[in-house]
Amino acid sequence: MPVDCCRLDGGGRSAVFAAFARGVPALVWFGPALPPDEDLQTLALANIPGVSAGQLDPLVPLTLCPLASTGWQGHPGLTATDASGVDIVADLRLAADLAAAGGELRWKCATADGDLKLAGEAKVDPVTGLLALSMRAETAPGLTVAWLAAGAVPVPGSMPRIMDHGGRWCGEFQRQETRFVTGAHVRESREGRTGHAHFPAMTFMEETCGENSGAALAVSFAWSGGHRVLAEELPDGRRQVQAGAFPGDGNTPQMLVAWSDNGLNGIARAFQAHVRRLHTRPVPRPVHYNCWEAVYFRHDLEELKQIASIAADLGAERFVLDDGWFKGRNDDTTSLGDWTVDPAKYPHGLHPLANHVTGLGMRFGIWFEPEMVNKDSDLCRAHPDWILGPERQPSGRHQHVLDLAHPGVADYLYERIGAVLSEYPVDYVKWDHNRILTGGTACQTRALYGLLDRLREAHPDVQFESCASGGGRIDYGILSRATRVWLSDSNDALERLHMQHEAARFLPPEFVGSHVGPRRCHTSGRVLSMAFRAWVAAQRHMGFEMDPRELTDDEAAILKRATAWWKANREFLFSARQYLLESNDPEVFAEIHIDDKRDRFVLFKGQAGTSRAVAARPFALAGLDPDARYTVRLANHEDTPEILNRNTATDFMRGEPLALSGRALMQSGLPLPNAFPATMTVVEGIRTQG
Repeated sequence: MPVDCCRLDGGGRSAVFAAFARGVPALVWFGPALPPDEDLQTLALANIPGVSAGQLDPLVPLTLCPLASTGWQGHPGLTATDASGVDIVADLRLAADLAAAGGELRWKCATADGDLKLAGEAKVDPVTGLLALSMRAETAPGLTVAWLAAGAVPVPGSMPRIMDHGGRWCGEFQRQETRFVTGAHVRESREGRTGHAHFPAMTFMEETCGENSGAALAVSFAWSGGHRVLAEELPDGRRQVQAGAFPGDGNTPQMLVAWSDNGLNGIARAFQAHVRRLHTRPVPRPVHYNCWEAVYFRHDLEELKQIASIAADLGAERFVLDDGWFKGRNDDTTSLGDWTVDPAKYPHGLHPLANHVTGLGMRFGIWFEPEMVNKDSDLCRAHPDWILGPERQPSGRHQHVLDLAHPGVADYLYERIGAVLSEYPVDYVKWDHNRILTGGTACQTRALYGLLDRLREAHPDVQFESCASGGGRIDYGILSRATRVWLSDSNDALERLHMQHEAARFLPPEFVGSHVGPRRCHTSGRVLSMAFRAWVAAQRHMGFEMDPRELTDDEAAILKRATAWWKANREFLFSARQYLLESNDPEVFAEIHIDDKRDRFVLFKGQAGTSRAVAARPFALAGLDPDARYTVRLANHEDTPEILNRNTATDFMRGEPLALSGRALMQSGLPLPNAFPATMTVVEGIRTQG
């Protein structure tokens, strides 16, 4: 069988592509860097299984766009129909020899009559080693592309485990694990947005793969609309994974592919590095104060000024004015779309509040929900045809979705949002999205991207956060435009501990907002200590979201102490490498942050519930220099419960330092205090020798 090959290399990875008999190229290798003299043709041919009885006669490779016309019996990479709705069995042929240029591979295929053309791109990032695949189809009039994957990637037979993340409102990033069986494992969002339950990624693991050892392969689809991620095992034993927009428009964004032989943390470091590289300008990370759970829609200027003053004293550096500031907005039934300041609440505009906030030394942020409209609004009364979807569709939170692709809608939003950003000293927008779409297509997502891109260009000093009832729109498409995501509407620190742990597989800590909520959580009813709430928030981009007037003197002192620690350490935390640690205890969620030189680390060990063992086991760290000696101490020894640690072999539990080698810390482990449920232990380490 004639075969045309080329390779891409970067970031310690190699990707090898092969076109068999002038067909659609196939990815025949992605993993650790291959030797420069690797025989690519032999490698490619060795990937094709032999033909057995009961099968079609030809050898059938798994291409980047597998098609039934080649004899492929699995899920196709492309489906298309003619004007009468009949499926087309396309036979695509390569237009030119495979050749990489500038670190990228671009290829084109077409049918003999030219009615269907396919163009693909592939590149390997020289820093992260991530492989990016994308696809674009062009059709003659009357033909419609129903499905187009960004690429079909082979999953090694040595990786039978499948991990993805489901969830719900106030419970995002819930880890799920299953195994390959004959057939397809499908995760898809039909919401028109990413979705709380549908983070667009899958990870495939060896049996023995853990956080720091073993091989794994992962994909994530960089798209903020409806999508499908599909993993499939064929009867012949081969496995593939595909991802694409659903419904699509024949122009499929990037699917990012990561490979690691250092366990799941190797995958996480590649994805986290990718997100950090999406924004080249420095991004400020001030401590937030958000007023939502303090006042909801009850905006009173003097009350908000009082709250801002207390928040600033506690350590807040940015005040975010949430929902309720615009014309007629007294509850969630009215006024979305009317983006002018409410003259009843703010007769002099937002200047008095903004001036007070900036006078306290804080930055000023504001909430918008641009894609939404209430029927009880001036906008909807003037333009009822701007609503997306059928006339008799259900409302969600009393609101409907604006059709951003409709002529005039994006221009209206650009003008109204821009007017607020220009008049007031706003440097941050919390961009919300509180309902699923009815009838949303890829056009809606592309129009959203276009609107955000225009606003960012016009207001380069304004940062945008992606919020969608919490974590309903988190993906690498929106993260190329947003510098922060609101992980969940839950400020319950116990729930946040779980969610933050799993989200770290894809998101660096500085991009994840985490707030200290009210004493009694508004979404769970749970009452948690200030120390625990503060230290969980300190794991990520820290903020407050409670009525600060409720705090006792002790609670305020604890919050000030944790906030001061976070401010002193945020630059380190947000440039360090993060490792999730294996606790061998379902009640413990731990992570370590280490600088590139392995000179310094911070360990967070969250105790969610009561462990089976009476005493805490020595805790094994990761990522340190085994030959170095580290001085370690508790950063929050005052939170150590005396009753559980009444007799200890050292004074480490009381704040005295220990000196141990990196090897000892990673093998024997670090002895940590026995802990109550819903508590956090924070440890700092500094290299002192070696």
